[in-house]
This record gives sequence, C-alpha cells and structure tokens, in this order.
Amino acid sequence: MSTTDAGIPAITLTEAELGRYVTHAPTRGLLTGPGLPADTGLLTFSTLRTYGLRRLADATDGPLHLAEELRDCLVIGELLNPAGMARESILLDGATGEITTTYLAAPAAPRPFAPSLTTLLRFAAVTEELTGLRGRFASLAGQYGPRAATEASRRLLTLFEEGTDGRVPAYWKAAALIRPLSLVAGPGTASGGLALEVPARLLDQEFGQGRVARFEDVDFPATLTHEPTRRFLRDTGLPEEAVLFHADADAPLPTLTEYVTGDCSGTRPLPELPAHADHLIRLGRLIEDTSLVVDGRTGAILTFSESGATLHPLNTDVSTLAFTLWLLHHERTIDEHLANELTTAAYDQLAAAMLHTLTTLDPTGLSPDAHWHYWTRLLQDEAGGAL
Repeated sequence: MSTTDAGIPAITLTEAELGRYVTHAPTRGLLTGPGLPADTGLLTFSTLRTYGLRRLADATDGPLHLAEELRDCLVIGELLNPAGMARESILLDGATGEITTTYLAAPAAPRPFAPSLTTLLRFAAVTEELTGLRGRFASLAGQYGPRAATEASRRLLTLFEEGTDGRVPAYWKAAALIRPLSLVAGPGTASGGLALEVPARLLDQEFGQGRVARFEDVDFPATLTHEPTRRFLRDTGLPEEAVLFHADADAPLPTLTEYVTGDCSGTRPLPELPAHADHLIRLGRLIEDTSLVVDGRTGAILTFSESGATLHPLNTDVSTLAFTLWLLHHERTIDEHLANELTTAAYDQLAAAMLHTLTTLDPTGLSPDAHWHYWTRLLQDEAGGAL
C-alpha cells in the first residue's frame, strides 16, 4: 500500500494486496491507479492504512456466524457519522465492484450504497459541492428559502439518479432530501440580532394558519430583556405544537420561578431552581418533566429538567429553535410521501443526515458545554420514534 500527495492524499493498493479477492477489473484499476482519498466530508478510507484490505469474516469481532456470501466482502472504509453515532463500515464486493454498508459489531444484511467505487466517489464529491455551494451548486450561493432548498434537492437527486437507473440507495436519498434543507433559513444579520433569518410565514406554511403562537409585549415578563427574542416571538412566533414540543400559548409567559412555584406546586416536590431562575422564561415543554426556557438576558435556549433540576443548552436562540421544530416536522412530511421508506429502511442514516443539517445551522449540540443535548439524543433514539 502507498499514498501519494496530489492535493488530497490518495490510498493505493498493489496487485499483490488485491490478490484474488478483487477480480473486478475497473475496481482493480482504480485501487492500483488513482486510488481512494483518505477522507471526504462523508466517508473515510483511512482504515485501509491501518488494517489493510480485510475480509468481513476477518474484521468482525467474536465468533459471528456470517452468511457464506458475506464472508469475502472486503472492508474498505467507514461512514463519517456525527459524533456519538456508531460508524457504519463500507464493504466492497471484489467480484462485482458493488458497494454496500453494514456494522462490524453486528453485521446484518448489507445495505446498498453504490453500484461501484467510481460512482461512490462521485456521489461523495457532488454532496460536498452542495455543502460548499460550489461546482454544480455555485449558482445557489447567497440564496435562501424553501425555493432554494427545493432546487438544491432536485439537482442533487438528479445527480444521484445518473448511473443508478433511478434507484438511489437510502443513504443518498436522505442526503438529497434532507441536507439541502439547511438552505431554508439564511444567516442572521447584525440588525436582526439572531443566528438565522427565518423566512416570513415559513412556520404558518408548515404547521398551518392559526397554529403558530405569536405573543404581545404584555405576555413577556420584565426579565425578558433580549430585544431580538422579543421581536421574534412577536413577529414570527413558534408552533403551538410540534414534534414533542407544546408551547405556552394560552397565558403570559412565566419565568421559571413563577412556573415552578405556581403551576407545579402541589403536584410533586418542587425542584431546586437555578440561581438565575427569574431570568429564565418558560416557552413550553418538551417531554412531561422537561421545560423549554429562554434566557431573558442572552436569548439562549435551554432545557430544564424538573426531576433532575438541571439546565442543558438546546439552541443558540429562538430562530434556531424555530428552524429545528420546522425541520423535525418537515422530515415527517417528506418520509410520509416516500411511504416511510427512510425511517423503516435506514433510520440511522436518516438521523445522521438530520443531525448534519441541524448542526450546520446551529452547532449547540457540538459545544463542549453540551454534555447532554436533547435534539441529539432525540434523533439518535430510533425506539423513541422522533422521525
């Protein structure tokens, strides 16, 4: 095995290393010639440097019983999933050149990934073009809103359909339908004071007229002094009900102190409150004992667990909170249109695409201070049914 530097380091294999396991001529030519990039934004082939070319039967841990047709599949890389998610391995069929994926810790029937290594590298390259809004997506730079996201999705899906007879594997379908949604909201402006510019009426279009709560100044406690937050709640608002979120829309917004000592008193022992509880304004609830609050001084969004009496970062501000609620709801609409194909066939791959899209616009879950992040845990929990 050798590596060459030509802008991006490439991993190549010798004819001897390929041996009798890779008989597919185009694949042999690629691996012994141009080679594979060590890493792309989505994939890594660096395991080839560490372990060399391995059969699945040799790479799995313990005495696993693999189907005979899987034993000679070759492990060549991994998917670069968001932090905290297990990495799925990339497999090569040396006889056909077909690419599939599975988990080494518990190999199941491999999932289709690409018809060939060449196609796989093309898929990864065009997805990175989308991420950087360059190449075939350069004309979308600076454009934001549902139309821009729809056009980006259409272009990416069309590129994936080339050479696959229109049968796009679930991972790439999720990438084409979910990743472009980061273009729905543009970056915030200095005058706006929030992380994102959420398009006017976006929430009304998604959740329905009359189902978005907007507030008036009389609804705000005196400790909500962050003007961009006040303006957003007045003009844009929040959905009254979204995925596991219920807004406090029928009464003035209480401080956390008022909520706990008022609404919660008498039902169970009162939780210990943070020192600045008077500056935390409750916007609604997520699950039964978890309140969603905004810091009235900074606009930061946090969760407060009544049972654990703990605060955790949730979103940068109300604009990224609104985008997150919109994203979770919109994904369900997409998957219902696909007859639940993504959630049933590739939940983990869908969750990875959702987390990538969310952290692109709001990296709160990646912060060193976010020891526990509700949205991240929610998306990774397949049994919980968030998607």
